[in-house]
Amino acid sequence: MTDDLLERARSGDREAFAALVEPHRGELQLHCYRMLGSLQDAEDTLQEVLLAAWIGLVGFEARSSVRTWLHRIATNRCLNALRTTRRRPVPAQPAAASHPEPSRLGEVLWLQPYPDLLLDGLPDRNPGPEARYESREAVSLAFITAVQVLPPAQRAVLILRDVLGYRAAETAELLGLTESAVTSALKRARATMQAVRTDDRTALAPGSPEEQELTDRFVAAFTGDDVNQLIALMTDDAWVRMPPLPFEYHGTEAIARFFHATDAHPACPVARMLPTHANGQPAWGLYVRDPASDLLHGAGILVAGFSPDGVSALTHFESTLASYFGLPRTVSALH
Repeated sequence: MTDDLLERARSGDREAFAALVEPHRGELQLHCYRMLGSLQDAEDTLQEVLLAAWIGLVGFEARSSVRTWLHRIATNRCLNALRTTRRRPVPAQPAAASHPEPSRLGEVLWLQPYPDLLLDGLPDRNPGPEARYESREAVSLAFITAVQVLPPAQRAVLILRDVLGYRAAETAELLGLTESAVTSALKRARATMQAVRTDDRTALAPGSPEEQELTDRFVAAFTGDDVNQLIALMTDDAWVRMPPLPFEYHGTEAIARFFHATDAHPACPVARMLPTHANGQPAWGLYVRDPASDLLHGAGILVAGFSPDGVSALTHFESTLASYFGLPRTVSALH
C-alpha cells in the first residue's frame, strides 16, 4: 500500500501524499516540539517539513522508511530554525515590584506547554531499541526544559537516540555525521541532562486516587487564596516558574515569599480552574473575575508536577495557547 501511495504521490497526487504522511504528522509535530520547546514554533516548522517533503519526494529513493525520511527532514528543519533564531536568555534584571527576589533567572523563556489532546492522536508505537526515556517522561516539562539547554546538534542526537531509539549508525546518517561524532555528542548531552534536570521525582499515576485527592486539595487552596495550605502541599524542593518571565522560585521558603507577595498585590484572584492536561501532567485554565460583568476571563494555563510527596512543580503560562487546549476565553461566573 505504501509503495502504491508513494508512486502516486511522486506523480503529483496530493491526496496520495497526504495519505502517505498523515500517519506521521502527530509524531513529527511532537519531535519538532521537543527540539524547539515551543508549540507554535513546532506547528510552523511542521508545515515547512511537509512542504519540503512534497517538493523533495521525487528524490526519495526509499532506502529508508518514510518515517525515517520525514524525521531527517524535520530534524534538519529544526536545526536550521535554532541556528536562525539564536535564542539567548534575557539579560539579568531585578525582580519586578510585585515579585520578590527569585532563586534564579530561567533560561528557557520561550517554553510553551503541549496539549495532551495532541498526544492522544499519536499512533501506539514503541520507541526503538536504543531509547532510554519512556514516552511520558520524554514529553514532561522537566525533560523539555532540560533538553532546551543543549546545543542544537547534541539536542538532535539525544532525541533521536534516547527518545526515538534510532541506532548510532542511523542517527549518523540522519544528521550527516560520523558514528564517532554521534557517540561523542550523545555522551556530552547525557552528562548535561543529568546536571540540569531539576524535577526527577516519580510522578503520580494519571487518574489514580492519589492524584485526584491531591488535585482536589490543590484546587481548593488555589481558588481559596489559601497560601499556607498551598505551601503545605508543596515538596521541600519544589519549583515555581512563569515563562516568558525569567523569575524562578525553588523550595518552600522562596515559594512562600512569592505567594505571599503576589497575594498581597493581586491583579485579580483566580475564581475558577478548568481542568485539562499538558505534557502528560495535570493542568488548568485559570479564570479571573471581570468586575464589570458576570464573566470570568482566561488568565493563563497552570501546569503542575504531582509526586507522591506533594506538588513538586508549578509552571504558569500565558493564556495565548488556550484554544489549543479547548479552553474558552471566557466563562460565566454564574455556574
